[in-house]
Amino acid sequence: MGFPLWLTKFLVRTRLAGFTPRGRRLTDGGTRYLRYYSDRVLGAPVEELLDPAYLPDTPGPDVIDLNGAALRSESGISLGRFTAERRGNPPYAGLLELRTAIAAREVQVNGRSVNPETEVLVTHGATGALATVFDAFVNPGDRVVLFDPCSPLFSLGAKSRRATVRWVPTWTEDGRSRYLATNFEKAMRGAKLLVLADPANPTGGCLAEEDLDHIAWIAAAYDVIVVADTSFTRFRFEPANQSLAALPGAEQRILTIGSVTQEHGLGSLRVGWMAGQRHLVRACQLVQNVNAPLVPAVCQQAASRALCEPDDRFAQETDRLQGKRDDAVDRLSSLGLELDRPGGGLFLWVPVAALGIDGRTFAERLYREEQVLVSPGCAYGPGGAGHIRISLAGDEGRFRAGLSRIASLVARLKTPNPTQVEPREDSPATIEAGVPDGEVVETTAEARPTFSRV
Repeated sequence: MGFPLWLTKFLVRTRLAGFTPRGRRLTDGGTRYLRYYSDRVLGAPVEELLDPAYLPDTPGPDVIDLNGAALRSESGISLGRFTAERRGNPPYAGLLELRTAIAAREVQVNGRSVNPETEVLVTHGATGALATVFDAFVNPGDRVVLFDPCSPLFSLGAKSRRATVRWVPTWTEDGRSRYLATNFEKAMRGAKLLVLADPANPTGGCLAEEDLDHIAWIAAAYDVIVVADTSFTRFRFEPANQSLAALPGAEQRILTIGSVTQEHGLGSLRVGWMAGQRHLVRACQLVQNVNAPLVPAVCQQAASRALCEPDDRFAQETDRLQGKRDDAVDRLSSLGLELDRPGGGLFLWVPVAALGIDGRTFAERLYREEQVLVSPGCAYGPGGAGHIRISLAGDEGRFRAGLSRIASLVARLKTPNPTQVEPREDSPATIEAGVPDGEVVETTAEARPTFSRV
């Protein structure tokens, strides 16, 4: 029989929950991780969620399955079924071949070994992985630390769980993301979760080795779970010497998330994952089993095949992006937009405040007058109000056309008493960028620090 939630939380705080059968069952023996679990996990019907009567395992090929919940009738659309369909539902944690491929990627990209059977969970995209992490570990009022600027999904996910967001201002210097140690340490005191990306979205800044060491050390000192979004990790213009996930001791508190969207251009598959310490992954799987289990098997098969492709294509793609980045930075700099050259990723973080305009207004005018879509910086954190984000991922010709139209708007903004410009009627040149739905409060950007923390 389960305890009331208030009693369960009391037992967790007093560390007595580790001596209860439910606590051991919930964590698969890792009871010291109970302190991280959210109320949603602590109050979950764990016995039922782990009972095959409720969530049956995938039967093997020799099993006669009389438990199927859907018809297998043949029709014009179903003839020539996918192999995945003939195999039935995938395992709740994901196909083992995909989890094995993800584990191999962890070794290659993050320099750490994970067990594909217990330390990898397949999710509905990287967004699904992030949502599952928030549900598994964050309660209302918990403190979540984010670097400013960062992906809007980080802050929206935290705020939708009624968490308190603590922003750490950053700036980019020679392609590196920099921050002040005192600001970071202050934000981490009493925090539950740190969410970051390296390279960062939207700035493309990469964390320096000394910063990775500092982050891992402070996270351990304040007992904070670290969620590292590795979606852009392979798009670095200079190889990384070390990974945050591979630092000594960090593997006990770091969850890495990723997907096949950025690296392979397969966003339509909606296949992502998380990897990390099995007692943390276990809590996430319990939540996912209730909220959104069973990523389609055919999508998982395609993702597995993509992850097993030779690595040559990534080197070629990175070289192409680096040339595209350099040309765009030089062209925008010639317009008087002084942006730092990103160290990786797929984006340019362009300051427009010097034109006497904020990022939202610039993006709105650019879309209205030139039919070019970019992201306003206000969506990425308090320090983004005077910026826009431009994506490098689009078609080369349309990208160059988009830059030309940006130049036209900049020229008008610099010209006193510009004449009214009618919106273009020709086909829009789109610079791809993710603008989130929902209300975002724009704040005044703080002055960029003039010195590094080191």
